[in-house]
Amino acid sequence: MTAIERRRTDILVLGSGGAGLLGALHAKQGNPSLTVTVAVKGLLGKSGCTRMVQGGYNVALAAEDSAERHFMDTLDGGKWLNDQDLAWTLVTVAQTRIRELENRWGCFFDRNPDGTIHQKAFAGQTFDRTVHKGDLTGIEIINRLAEQTWARGIERMEEHRALALLPSRDASRLAGVLLLDIRTGSLILVQAKAVLLATGGGPTMYTYHTPSGDKSCDGMAMALRAGLKLRDMEMVQFHPTGVLAGPGTRMTGTIIEEGLRGAGGHLLNGAGERFMHRYDPRGERATRDIVSRSMYREMLAGRAGPEGGLYIEMGHLGPANVRRGFKGMVERCADMGFDLAAGRVPVVPTAHYMIGGVVFAPDGSTALSCLFAVGEATGGVHAANCLGGNGVANSTVFGGIAGDTMAAWVPRHGAIEDPDPAALDAALALAHAPFARRPAPLPPIRDALHALMWEKAGILRDAAGLAEAARGLEALEAELDHTGVDGASRAFNLAWGDWLNLRSLLLVSRVIVAAATAREESRGAHWR
Repeated sequence: MTAIERRRTDILVLGSGGAGLLGALHAKQGNPSLTVTVAVKGLLGKSGCTRMVQGGYNVALAAEDSAERHFMDTLDGGKWLNDQDLAWTLVTVAQTRIRELENRWGCFFDRNPDGTIHQKAFAGQTFDRTVHKGDLTGIEIINRLAEQTWARGIERMEEHRALALLPSRDASRLAGVLLLDIRTGSLILVQAKAVLLATGGGPTMYTYHTPSGDKSCDGMAMALRAGLKLRDMEMVQFHPTGVLAGPGTRMTGTIIEEGLRGAGGHLLNGAGERFMHRYDPRGERATRDIVSRSMYREMLAGRAGPEGGLYIEMGHLGPANVRRGFKGMVERCADMGFDLAAGRVPVVPTAHYMIGGVVFAPDGSTALSCLFAVGEATGGVHAANCLGGNGVANSTVFGGIAGDTMAAWVPRHGAIEDPDPAALDAALALAHAPFARRPAPLPPIRDALHALMWEKAGILRDAAGLAEAARGLEALEAELDHTGVDGASRAFNLAWGDWLNLRSLLLVSRVIVAAATAREESRGAHWR
């Protein structure tokens, strides 16, 4: 067995989005004697997809609304494939979690004139129930949770990426996690009595995608390698309105939030015509899967604009109203040279959210003892389609529940175990593999992956295209296997990080294609 640095902690949390930080805070509050450590690929409070949430948080608060109504909207959006215990937990616990975010952790959401929490319209729902902080809700949540994490003695391993979930010698439980210290290039084994997988998703295998490039479905890939079951993996959500800012900027694909359509924004084709009512009577307020498919069909029919996409227009609502209600979005679009308040912004459907993921129970537990999982890395809550605003609710609801579960579980069942030596050696060999091969550029592999998944396993699918995608992914994996990176310096080795990202993305892409091939019907986000 290779000698590497070893650390121990009672609870190891992988990820620092809403799911990971609520999990860590609840675990520490539930049992202050436990050591809780958060490992994050970037910097705590500055990374993770929750920080990028613009729109808001779905929860039934108004007297005219109810958890039952929210539940039915969630099941209808998920095309009745949801795990209903998970969906019911989401809508009921959200009602207390939103108060907890304000009263315990310090978040503050927008108010009505009478002081009650303001809730705005989001697509696919029968009531306006989306709580928000302007159009920068995620920043408010993560800033406050990060402050609380720093203040409560929770240990941090920043710029550490998880590489492998390692079973115990007898394979009866999870023993720990192999991590890469990005700052030094060294590998570290962290042994823990419980691990929370809260790594999020990040469908960055598509040409247009909303998450930053460091999001690469690592948690799902690690779970697959550890033998865990995933569900609903054919269900990849495409957000209808990703900015089309041009090929030379990473801003292309970043979203213009759903609240704009909820407020009455219009989608236009290249001829300046509204088109959504030809596809759905709800128009622009239909669910994300329907709007994205409708937009893609307009583009395939040759009705796109000169930029290759379509447009969103808000000026008819009054430029001053748009600037006041969507300040963050107006400023972001202005940075890219577009006038959201009075003009038109070119948009394209963009891969946004991994609806499927690791199978888990309502208390956060999984089939592997000592491993808990929550958030976008898991499946079952949303099933065939995630309603806008349900994603961040999912993360915070189940993150808190898992923290409570672990705080009670560790004293009774937790133990520090040594990992299986063969599993550890295999994980080390995979991590070091690119240094044994001749260095070659990785962007061509990434670009080929983007094009393959976008064209053959994207918004509209068919059997022939999926078969071609499967063959293409096999070829790209073989190419990556023969591609190395320069190991002269392993500290902040960006090429190594890109290689590891591609390794995860290719594996998860294969699962998406396999699941899409198996589901021959059209259902929710999966259309063939």
